Amino acid sequence: MNTVLWIIQILLSIMMLSIGFMKTFYPVEKLSGFSWTTRSSVGFIRYVGISELLIGIGLILPVLTGILPVLTPYAALSLSMIMVLATVEHIRYKEVHEIWKNVVIILLAAFVAVGRFITLQW
Repeated sequence: MNTVLWIIQILLSIMMLSIGFMKTFYPVEKLSGFSWTTRSSVGFIRYVGISELLIGIGLILPVLTGILPVLTPYAALSLSMIMVLATVEHIRYKEVHEIWKNVVIILLAAFVAVGRFITLQW
């Protein structure tokens, strides 16, 4: 179980770090591949990017270092919440073809959250 959790955590972390890096540091014009960036302010795009960077770090670092490992399942829950909001946004703008990605991420992040909460040594 621990190995599966680590694999999923690493994959989600790499994804969040790379997407968060792009949203934080790339010019907004280069982010047109993300449909919602064309209708959002630069500040909001940067905020989402920084949040995703922090989630990417939080999925790995606390459990890896043993310092406040409870932050890892909370990072996974945060990722789930962001993806739920993204799903609502896609539904709102009738971008139904984008929803499946969010659902997969929600399920993986929820699995990590539950798995890490169970394996925590209180």
